[in-house]
Amino acid sequence: MPPRIDLEPSLGFRFVVNGLDRAAELREDRERLAALAADPRARFLVICGSRVVVARDGDRPVAAHDRATAEALAARVEERIFLGLARDDTGDEVGWFAFAGPADPETLAADFEAIELRPLAIAGSLPAEHYGAIAIARSLLAWHASHRHCARCGAPSDMATAGWRRLCPACGAEHFPRTDPAVIMLVRRGDRCLLGRGHAFPPGMWSCLAGFVEPGETIEGAVRRETFEEAGIRVGAVSYVASEPWPFPGSLMIGVVAEADDEAIRLDPAELEDCRWFTRAEVATLLAGEHPDGIFAPPPIAIAHHLLSTFVRSA
Repeated sequence: MPPRIDLEPSLGFRFVVNGLDRAAELREDRERLAALAADPRARFLVICGSRVVVARDGDRPVAAHDRATAEALAARVEERIFLGLARDDTGDEVGWFAFAGPADPETLAADFEAIELRPLAIAGSLPAEHYGAIAIARSLLAWHASHRHCARCGAPSDMATAGWRRLCPACGAEHFPRTDPAVIMLVRRGDRCLLGRGHAFPPGMWSCLAGFVEPGETIEGAVRRETFEEAGIRVGAVSYVASEPWPFPGSLMIGVVAEADDEAIRLDPAELEDCRWFTRAEVATLLAGEHPDGIFAPPPIAIAHHLLSTFVRSA
């Protein structure tokens, strides 16, 4: 039985923390949704591609807007997505919604700014529970943007079910949002773990290996296939650790620990820029930003950071 790695219960990946009740039973209730949207306490997010539209309140950004503000910023007010319900300070249920913002964020009024989601998440300058709502909005709006035509007949499709479905008026086909499952694995052997550098990584960053789950494939199968394809390492036991929504644009990162059967790396340069084994002590310096070579681990918003930190603590 391989040693177990547990994430600390207090660790909340940035996009996991979500104060919303998705209230799926309300998505077809137009009257109730209209009332929720008309409530002055309702909150609205505006997303421009991979950016979140924020207003400034002193030095802090504000991403949750009132209805009038959000509608003035929205590209199409008729395409309003219902995200769910949250409780306000009095305990009442308040509706949360989302709009797509303008295609060109430079057209925003001077009081607003469209900030890339990744640095906004790294900064942690929004209330923690807002990031989960933003993840829903970003993923749904990205799906709508890339699925505006029916995949069956090619006709333009319409948003339905408060943004959780698209319906083709020509052939009647229904289309539902997709989430792309991806595995991210801490591959280890004894006191060392295998890390790699993707071609698109920032200079100096090393991380866990990862890849998408293919159709007809199990999580364990994807872990073993991806590890072998990228690094030529055979993997045996695979243990689930945790998962994280990753809205870039709509993945679910499934974090696991995988036990390597051998150590001989056979790198595929088409898959990775580099790959090597790191000792537990080296990983600690990566996380602390103190490695003598100036290399570092992913930031705490990423599940890879927590897989690595728990590996260090498991000594």
